[in-house]
This record gives sequence, structure tokens and C-alpha cells, in this order.
Amino acid sequence: MDIALDSFPYSGTTTTFESLMMGVPVVSLAQAPPHGSHSHNVSASVLTQVGREAWVAWTREEYTSIAAALASDTSMIAEQRKTLRAALLASPSCQGEEFMQAVDSEYRGMWTRYCAS
Repeated sequence: MDIALDSFPYSGTTTTFESLMMGVPVVSLAQAPPHGSHSHNVSASVLTQVGREAWVAWTREEYTSIAAALASDTSMIAEQRKTLRAALLASPSCQGEEFMQAVDSEYRGMWTRYCAS
């Protein structure tokens, strides 16, 4: 598989991670509120975290255009196979300990503000 096309209207969270882990570019169709929801935009969020915002489309025409451009650039696909896994693993999406420290800090701040009120 050279390119993964994210499903819509429900985004494929697990398949997006698996594709990126295998070095396969993913094209996703995001949708802005009020029509877009968290479940619809997960792949767009993951791609953004990995620094691949260019693979996120906001219209069906753009989705098709991005996919066609990727398909015609075989040297870029080969390069992504070599670097995409490392980019995913280095992204905030895969930094569980740092994420939990940030969540904990936010909870402590909320609790402190609550107790002070």
C-alpha cells in the first residue's frame, strides 16, 4: 500500500496510526464545526501532530487533489517510508508520559482554582 485514504464521515483513528507506523502517508478529509466532530477529525489531528498538515483536506476536491499529488510523487512516498515512523513516535501523540504530566498539571490547576473560590 502506497497511500492510505482516511474514511469519512467517520475517521479511522487506529488505521491512521497503523498506516503512519508503517510509513504510509494518509490523506484525511477534515470537517469544521458545527458539522465536524471529534470522531470525524481524529486523523486530521494526528496528521497535524506528526507535522503532515498538508495531507489534511477541507473539501472533497482537495482530498482528491492531495491523494493524486501523493500518488504521482513516488520519490516522496519512498522518503516517507523511511522517516514517517520516527516522526510519529516523536510526535506528542506518542509521548504518553509527557501528556499525562500536562493533564495532571491542568487538573491540579483546576482543583486549586476551585478550592480558592
